[in-house]
Amino acid sequence: MKIVFFGTPAIAVTVLEALIGAGETISAVVTVPDKEQGRGKKILPSPVKEFAVKANIPVFQPEKLRSEEFAEQLRAIQADLFIVVAFKILPPHIFDLPRYGSFNLHGSLLPKYRGAAPIQWALINGEKTTGLTTFRLAEKVDTGNIYLRTEVAIQDEDNFGSLYEKMAKAGAKLVLDTVNLIKSGNFRLQPQDNSLATPAPKITRETCEIDFYNTALSIHNLVRGLSPYPGAFFIKDGKQFKIFKTRVVEKSLKPGEFETTKHKIFAGTGENSLEILEIQPEGKRKMTADEFLRGYIL
Repeated sequence: MKIVFFGTPAIAVTVLEALIGAGETISAVVTVPDKEQGRGKKILPSPVKEFAVKANIPVFQPEKLRSEEFAEQLRAIQADLFIVVAFKILPPHIFDLPRYGSFNLHGSLLPKYRGAAPIQWALINGEKTTGLTTFRLAEKVDTGNIYLRTEVAIQDEDNFGSLYEKMAKAGAKLVLDTVNLIKSGNFRLQPQDNSLATPAPKITRETCEIDFYNTALSIHNLVRGLSPYPGAFFIKDGKQFKIFKTRVVEKSLKPGEFETTKHKIFAGTGENSLEILEIQPEGKRKMTADEFLRGYIL
């Protein structure tokens, strides 16, 4: 089976690597154009391009997915299947090209958490279970009929970074299972129940700002969902402080009030309090509460 793989970040590399390891034929990879990254603004390739170049796989980086030139490049491959993992929204005239169509790997148990940030929102909302879904691409985003789903448990200590790693491994297996299912021809696509759909919109700066009038538990979950990137934050005395690890404690403090001991930082919330375990002052590195208190005051 000739496959064209669409993807950008590290989670997509994990899946691509698994496909190659399973002996699947990857005829080409499609990823985003190289772009400026980091403070030095160096022009760098996506993780998927970096991997594909090392694996000697042809790479396409279209500026416009709707261009006829890009469509012609894909038609020339005569692929059997397109697989999409963490990429842009494909137009119908592209995703309908292959013999077996196109499927997407999504980081939730669809129809829950449709949107750009399903892993983060599952954590922010305090879910105990999430999962992944493979579905056939349709015109409306994240609404296509489902091939397979798999559950992933969320542990109390999980944050975005740790859950992302677990999801990448589970996602790679689910994609391989889906390819084998399509090859067998022995499957029935399951329609999504749109009445059960919930949103997982893009993470914005507004999402990341902590409101200490919320409960300690909800702020704790916000911190988990945004750690290690982009990081939940609060502003105090005109300075930004990012928080990466917290613990809910039963302590009586007013919302937004801080209390420190020699080694610990506590913040008051709308219900209970938070112990801040990892913090990053503006323009500085991330540090433990103990390290922070040697040189800073809240």
